[in-house]
Amino acid sequence: MPTSDRTAQLRKGVLELAILAVLDREECYSIEIIEQLGEYPALTATPGTVYPLLARLDKADKVETRWVEAAGGPPRKYYRLTDEGRAALTEGATAWSALSSAMHHILQLEGDA
Repeated sequence: MPTSDRTAQLRKGVLELAILAVLDREECYSIEIIEQLGEYPALTATPGTVYPLLARLDKADKVETRWVEAAGGPPRKYYRLTDEGRAALTEGATAWSALSSAMHHILQLEGDA
């Protein structure tokens, strides 16, 4: 899906929230997160985008990690939400809901003009 600069800027703000939402459902390793995001074309992300976000979330204590041995391959780094991560998800979901609702209404008004 080709993206414009505007779309790319909008996506940057929501990918972190989307990652928190994925990890709220289950502990995942990075490729699983990327695959789950990819189920939604607007959220498709590359490892080069997701890895720095995961590192930032880890540094901010919003996720914690653990290494798990993988059969036939290198160990995998699994991510799970911390209490701080759950709080950030709740706060972000509330902000997103208010913002998207406001934008939906204002864009409808623009179309009516």
